[in-house]
Amino acid sequence: MRKKIVAGNWKMNKNFSEGLTLASEVVNIVNDELNDDVTVIMCSPFIHLAQVAKNAEESDKVFVGAQNMSEHTSGAYTGDISAEMIKSVGAEYVILGHSERREYHNETNEQLAKRVDLALEMGLTPIFCCGESLEIRESGKEVSYVCNQLTESLFHLTEDEIQKVVIAYEPIWAIGTGKTASSQQAQDMHKALRDFLAGQFGQEVADEISILYGGSAKPDNAKELFSQPDVDGGLIGGASLKARDFVEIAKSF
Repeated sequence: MRKKIVAGNWKMNKNFSEGLTLASEVVNIVNDELNDDVTVIMCSPFIHLAQVAKNAEESDKVFVGAQNMSEHTSGAYTGDISAEMIKSVGAEYVILGHSERREYHNETNEQLAKRVDLALEMGLTPIFCCGESLEIRESGKEVSYVCNQLTESLFHLTEDEIQKVVIAYEPIWAIGTGKTASSQQAQDMHKALRDFLAGQFGQEVADEISILYGGSAKPDNAKELFSQPDVDGGLIGGASLKARDFVEIAKSF
């Protein structure tokens, strides 16, 4: 059975003390209230990782992830963070290819393929992001575009390796645009991606891969989204900055 996952992407928010307070609140509420078999991940800025990982040790349901990493193992890459560094502080997950990284930092599918490899080699679980813009959605080419992201970054992996990857679909066209992605639109894309993965790796393997929805899930819409057969959880942005909202989303399965 594939995992049910709710991953919080804090993005560039929370100073050090604020982040530790948020992490502690999440762990405490999860321990008190979350009974289902749900994996909760906090993806904090790098400054918080080590201490948040220590907080997460207090729960068997809460884990920690980084928001990005380099495709290099070490060296003269000022400002970058390696897979080994992330692993060394106790984090177990890393977000790769988030739409904001692709747009603002011109990250390519080729770069991301290298990062996926390094993450897996270090024992980190990649949360690989994919998604299309409004222009691509309106052109009707959204499925082929997103499937190409998978092809160029993930299809060199073995069947065993791809099952260690979590995929997060981001409908970029529905984030901050005033447009809304329905639960059926989310399901349609998730189903298309799972079918595409099945074509490469087989249906049995595809059925083991968790595909998260990354399009503004909130406590009031998470239950409907997570009820879709191919939506295995969410990559949560703004709502992950409030412990109560974040855990309510995790309780929506």
